[in-house]
Amino acid sequence: MPEPHAKGAGQVEAITHVGMDAHAATIHVAMLRPGQSQPLTWTVANTQARVRALAKRMRREATGSIRACYEAGPTGYQLLRWLEEEGVRCEVVAPSLIPVKPGDRIKTDRRDARKLAGLLQAGMLTPVRPPTPAEEGARDLTRRLQQAKSDRQALRNQLSKHLLLRGVRWLKKSWTKEHRAWIWKLEGDPIENVLLNDSRFALLQVEDRIQELEKHVKALSESEPYASRVGYLRCLKGVDVLTAMVLLTELHGIERFTSPRQLMAYLGLVPSERSSGAQERRGGITRAGNSRVRSLLIESAWHARHGLRPSKTLRARRRGQPAWVLEIAEKAERRLSQRHHHLSQKGKLSAKITVAVARESVGFIWDILTHQARGLA
Repeated sequence: MPEPHAKGAGQVEAITHVGMDAHAATIHVAMLRPGQSQPLTWTVANTQARVRALAKRMRREATGSIRACYEAGPTGYQLLRWLEEEGVRCEVVAPSLIPVKPGDRIKTDRRDARKLAGLLQAGMLTPVRPPTPAEEGARDLTRRLQQAKSDRQALRNQLSKHLLLRGVRWLKKSWTKEHRAWIWKLEGDPIENVLLNDSRFALLQVEDRIQELEKHVKALSESEPYASRVGYLRCLKGVDVLTAMVLLTELHGIERFTSPRQLMAYLGLVPSERSSGAQERRGGITRAGNSRVRSLLIESAWHARHGLRPSKTLRARRRGQPAWVLEIAEKAERRLSQRHHHLSQKGKLSAKITVAVARESVGFIWDILTHQARGLA
C-alpha cells in the first residue's frame, strides 16, 4: 500500500509515483498510481519536446500530485530540469544506495523503471542534491583539470617505460628541468625519432592544457561564492587552490551533511562492516561515494607526517584569515600530526595511517565549511 502523506486535519494526500530509467536516446517510464500494484509503463525519446509531452501525460493520467525519480548517471540533471520547468516534482537518486535483491538476475530498462517507482513509493530511495548549472560548470572545470593531470602522468609513464625498454635510463630526480632537457636531446633511428617526437609533443600539448585550465580554475577561485571559502580551506596543511576548489565543487551544498560522520561515510572513508550476532567483522574502507574528493584528501593527509612545522607558504596563506578559521586549522594540524605519530608508533602501515588521517581531516573540513551556516562565526 502507498505510504500516507498528511494533507490536513483528517486528510491524506494522494501521490502518484513515477520511476524513470533514463538513457541517451530513450526514457523508460513506470507510473504507479495510489492503490495500484502494477504500474503503467511506456517509453519516450530523451528530448526536451518529448519530455514536455511526458510531463503533460503524467499530469493527465496521475491521481493526486506527482513524484518522479531517476538514477544519477551519465545523462546528468537535464531531465530533472526539463521536468521541473513543466511543474513536475522530480528527484535524482543515488544508484549505490538502491536496494538490490541478491537473487534477482534479470535486469532490463523496463524492470528498472518499475523497481524505481515501487521503491520511491516505499520511501526506500536516497535523493542526491542536484547542482545548479553554475555549480555543475565549476565542477566540470575542476574535473577537466584533474583529468588533464592524469593524462600527463600517463604520458610520462609511457615515455619512461619506452626508454627503459631501450635500455635508456635517467638516474637522477625525474621531470626536473634537467631531465626534460635530456629527454629533448635524445635521438635514435628514424622510427625511434618518430616515437620520441610523438611522446614529446603530446606532453607539450597536455601541459599547455593544464596551464590554461589552471588559469581558469584560479580565476574562478578568486570570485564568489568560492573566494572566501577557498581562503578558509587553504589554512589547512596540504590544501591549496585545486584541492579547495575540488572540495567545494564536488561537495556542493555541504550543509546537507548534518555531522562529520555523514560526510566521512559519503566519501567512503569509514570501515566496511559485516557483523552478525556476537561476531563483529570490519574490513577496509567502503570506497563509496565521491572518489575524486577521497583521493585528494588522502594525498593531502601525507602532509601530517611532517609534524607541527607550518611552512612559510602556509603561514602566508593563513595571514588575514578570521580567527575562528585559524583556530580550527591549528587544532587540525595538532590533531592530525598526533594521530599520525600515534599510529606510526603502533606499527601501522603507512597507507592505513594516511587513510585514518584523511578520515579525521574530513571533520575539520566540515567544521570550516558549515561554521557560518551553523551560526558559529
